[in-house]
Amino acid sequence: MKILVATEKPFAPIAIKLIREVTDAAGHQLVLLENYKDVSELLAAVADADAMIVRSDLVTAQVLDAAKKLKIVVRAGAGYDNLDLPACTAHKVIAMNTPGQNSNAVAELAFEMMLYQARNGFAGKSGSELRGKTLGLQAFGNVGKYMAEIAKGFGMDVFAFDPFVSDEIIEKAGVKVCKSVDELYSKCQYVSLHMPANDKTKKSIGYDLLKKMPKDAVLVNTARKEVIDEEGLLKIFEERKDIKYLSDVEPDSKAVFEEKYKGRFIFTAKKMGAQTEEANINAGVAAARQIVDYFKTGNEKFRLNK
Repeated sequence: MKILVATEKPFAPIAIKLIREVTDAAGHQLVLLENYKDVSELLAAVADADAMIVRSDLVTAQVLDAAKKLKIVVRAGAGYDNLDLPACTAHKVIAMNTPGQNSNAVAELAFEMMLYQARNGFAGKSGSELRGKTLGLQAFGNVGKYMAEIAKGFGMDVFAFDPFVSDEIIEKAGVKVCKSVDELYSKCQYVSLHMPANDKTKKSIGYDLLKKMPKDAVLVNTARKEVIDEEGLLKIFEERKDIKYLSDVEPDSKAVFEEKYKGRFIFTAKKMGAQTEEANINAGVAAARQIVDYFKTGNEKFRLNK
């Protein structure tokens, strides 16, 4: 089988080396399309591929139309909004992601932003400490579990709300259960977002929730910008001078923050959550193993378009 790695932002060389070891051992052919500049290059490369690994690359109906032999595409990472799942289904292509492989990298980034903010960007002014502060985790999946582990090391009081995870699992991790999202925001000075962007979550974090947060509130977003109601966020920023927003993706209203709210936000230049050498390797190798396992056994464990 021909396995195409199509990455506008390439994997690290060590990741490609390990991916190739996985595919070679299974008797498959690995082909690379890296640093491509135009979708036409992707369309040509995927034409005779049986499987494809991507990162943030868009897998659209146009791409799938060109992929006459494609049977499976794997997004190396947890988020998969770059995959057109209905189009994959229509073309009888299995779509997968690699959940959990980037989780520690994302959790560490959240804390790096929190520390940087708490110490006023290390600019020489007195800051604050994380010990004894309350941290709320909205969603308790893989990233949330790493967040809780790190937070306990800092001596934070950790809460979580996740209607899809049992109280027993949350409590076993040493985290206190919140029965509603309103309770989470009311109790926690820091709230960190870890849910996907879907029809239920898009624009779900806005004025009504943020106004419930205690003094010196900090919203941390390493999820997707789409989960934020930016109009509501700007409204609470105007009303309360104590609130801060830390985000791993620039909001659409970035210019307003830069003009009016200097010192109250941190935005990364591009989405950085998974940008570590370790996460890069883990996600790429996991994608290769899932493809090999699918061709060998038919395993569809991480299938997205069911």
